[in-house]
Amino acid sequence: MPVVPPAANPDTFPEESGELRLVGPAGPIEAFLELPEPAEARAGVAIICHPHPLHEGTMHNKVVTMLSRSLRELGLAALRFNFRGVGESAGSYDGGKGEAEDVEAIARWLETVRPGDALWLAGFSFGSYVAARAAQRLPVRQLISVGPAVENFDFASLRRPDCPWVVIQGEEDEVVKPEAVFDWAASVKPAPQLIRMPETGHFFHRRLMDLRGALKNAVKTNLPPLRGDG
Repeated sequence: MPVVPPAANPDTFPEESGELRLVGPAGPIEAFLELPEPAEARAGVAIICHPHPLHEGTMHNKVVTMLSRSLRELGLAALRFNFRGVGESAGSYDGGKGEAEDVEAIARWLETVRPGDALWLAGFSFGSYVAARAAQRLPVRQLISVGPAVENFDFASLRRPDCPWVVIQGEEDEVVKPEAVFDWAASVKPAPQLIRMPETGHFFHRRLMDLRGALKNAVKTNLPPLRGDG
């Protein structure tokens, strides 16, 4: 019987956009990498976290793919992935703890294959909690929270990361109470940059391009240098 080698991460960073299989604490992680144009590439990688796995959240969610597109257009490599138990990722839902460990595992791989790159974390809804939780233990240079599920997960117990933080919230969110997000953001010291989007629901229907513009404008002053600039 043939011996199956253990799963292993790629030992070099991919040169083309496409699917990836990475290794996490629960087993294989299904991921997708989007790379910027070479002339626009910056020394940074963003990991993007999707909404709740038990409510059909995947890395193919439209808000997640728009975040990935926006960050790639800014020159970052954008890596979105399926949490454990979603798609072809091994394991099962773990309430944010195991999912944050998956983010940490991906970040450790990135430190090996792209040493020196700035690490950005972004998340939508439940993914915002996972990203903020992972930021407790990672050298994050930018945190992005979209529609953070502050009523369902314990954001209040998380230490504020020592990096710029952007929170984007629709004023007509039907899943997360906007006032709960506004009150929570006001309680964080120093406060994150809060972007309130009027006439916008939780899933940003018909407002995805506005989300793209708001995000790109909010983080443009914190972009890593172009890769060729050393």
